[in-house]
Amino acid sequence: MSHRRRAHTLRVLALCLTLSPAPLLAQRPAAGNQRNKPKPAPAAETDPVAEARRASAVALVVALADEARNFGDMALRAKVQARAADVLWETDAAKSRALFRRAWEAAETADRDSGEERAREAGRRGVANSRDAGSVRREVLRQAARRDSAMGDEFLKRLDESSKQDAPAGAAPTAAGSTSAPSQRINPDDPPSSMTQRLNLASQLLQDGEVDRAMQFADPALYPVNTFGMNILNLLRERDAKAADQRFMSLLQRAVADSNSDANSVSLLSSYVFTPFLYITVRPDGNSHTRQWRGNAAPPADLDPRLREAFLRAAAQILTRPLPPVEQDPTSAGRTGAYVVATRLAPLFDQYMPDIAAQVRTRQAALLQETPERVRRPDNDLFTEGLVAKPSREDELQNMLGRIENAKTPGERDRIYFRIAMGFAEDDLTRAREYAAKIEDIDTRKQLLGALAYRGLEIAIRNKRAEDAVRLAHADELTTVQRAWALTEAARLLTKDSPGRAVELLEEASVEAKRIDAGTADRARALTAVATRMHALDRQRAWDMMPEIVKASNAAPEFTGEDGQIMIRVQFKGGGAMTNNNSVESFDLDGLFASLAKENLDRAAELARGFKEESARSAATLAVARAVLVKPRAGSQVDEREERN
Repeated sequence: MSHRRRAHTLRVLALCLTLSPAPLLAQRPAAGNQRNKPKPAPAAETDPVAEARRASAVALVVALADEARNFGDMALRAKVQARAADVLWETDAAKSRALFRRAWEAAETADRDSGEERAREAGRRGVANSRDAGSVRREVLRQAARRDSAMGDEFLKRLDESSKQDAPAGAAPTAAGSTSAPSQRINPDDPPSSMTQRLNLASQLLQDGEVDRAMQFADPALYPVNTFGMNILNLLRERDAKAADQRFMSLLQRAVADSNSDANSVSLLSSYVFTPFLYITVRPDGNSHTRQWRGNAAPPADLDPRLREAFLRAAAQILTRPLPPVEQDPTSAGRTGAYVVATRLAPLFDQYMPDIAAQVRTRQAALLQETPERVRRPDNDLFTEGLVAKPSREDELQNMLGRIENAKTPGERDRIYFRIAMGFAEDDLTRAREYAAKIEDIDTRKQLLGALAYRGLEIAIRNKRAEDAVRLAHADELTTVQRAWALTEAARLLTKDSPGRAVELLEEASVEAKRIDAGTADRARALTAVATRMHALDRQRAWDMMPEIVKASNAAPEFTGEDGQIMIRVQFKGGGAMTNNNSVESFDLDGLFASLAKENLDRAAELARGFKEESARSAATLAVARAVLVKPRAGSQVDEREERN
């Protein structure tokens, strides 16, 4: 800088300081403070390439959402627009909200049309119409609630309004903050639709990792005590034990103060302390309903003993209330249910609170004579379900073998052998196959051996035994699509340490996939799985496979690109079946197109446009856009077992 320019700059600076208002000068920090103050981070520079990608992705989503307005399938129209709204949320919330509303309107039409069709089908069959409705609206609701709780509340109220005919008069729950007002009486295992809608939504949000938002919807429906509300609390405890424990204590206080609380309230509350994810309710006639959402119902290891004590004291107060006359007993459990629950819990009172155990035992004895003999038999499983360890497998085996001797028909014997085989399926496949081979019916035996072969594959893959999975993949009992899937999963396990071997397995899987009949969804699914795993090993080969995948998809109208699964089914001769639906993520287009889009957005989008069917095209397009527009989020089957005595 020249001397003249430097002098001019100093004069300008001096003038600025002279004209500066005094208050501004007074606000200047001291020099020492300036030295300690961290420097602000430099503003991030805009990446023109990234901005161009984002703009292209937004255009893709907007175009798809506009196209979806003309889809003939109203359910697909609603789902695509809702998913488009979800993808756009972080970029354009206003546009996203408009799409959610458009999706809701389409969902209302889709649910109304499907409801009318269910009613016509029920009329043709001469049975009552199913009350299960609103499935498309529930999906839109879940997407909207994840992004905007106010909109979620609005949609939930509209869904509640349309379901009022399903709820008993006056069955709405009391306010969430109330601790003393009695509740309206409900069926605790089948609460009003207004409650189940909230709790189903909360469960989905919890599985999505949206804990706070989930509980905003769940809290008003946790009371009166009901099966689905208790399941929410058990799910919450895995994520935030303190919040779950606080809510449980609140439920105990309300239940004690509520004259409508009964033995089923106690039974469901007991699940939180003693049998998480196992819920038992008993009707006045002695029939029971058991739901189990997890295989292991062991008590939480970190449960505060004070919660257990609080529960037992509350349970004793409810169970020992004065009994109304039999003909005036309005409880959901009645005397028989109260006897079952008291009998279940009596040993726990003996163990943990002997000072009040006598009260419960006295009530149990008073109810004994009014309970049917078939219910009060000492070997009734209800008394120990989830509370007492089951007999060892060897003891159970001997019991089963003894029952075979008394079986009256070959079909009865076959079912017993089936149960024995499935009991060994997890950790002794050799013995499982030995008992499966004893089944007389050829079709049943073949189906079960196939199910066991698949189970062996699952175990090997879960335990990361790649070469065992390869060996098991060649079992004759497997279907071609199962074999192709097994080889792709073995390749996934070997990708890091043995990439060459992994590529060999994927080549073999590709051959298997091409053996599947053209025009079937399984062919497209298997090829998708191969390309998905190949992209991590050889990107060019994955791209080279894409035209064949598009062709296979276009030849199979039922291929949606998002419902990949392997179904295992054993059909028993004379009726009855065991069915397992196993979701297979690599069969879907989402992961594959997300990977392709990160490498070449325009090329991936062009491939997506090649799908002829609206569902597959939408799934691929949304995957491409999501890979660019949505930040990764931390994310989760319900095994429900129902028993009726």
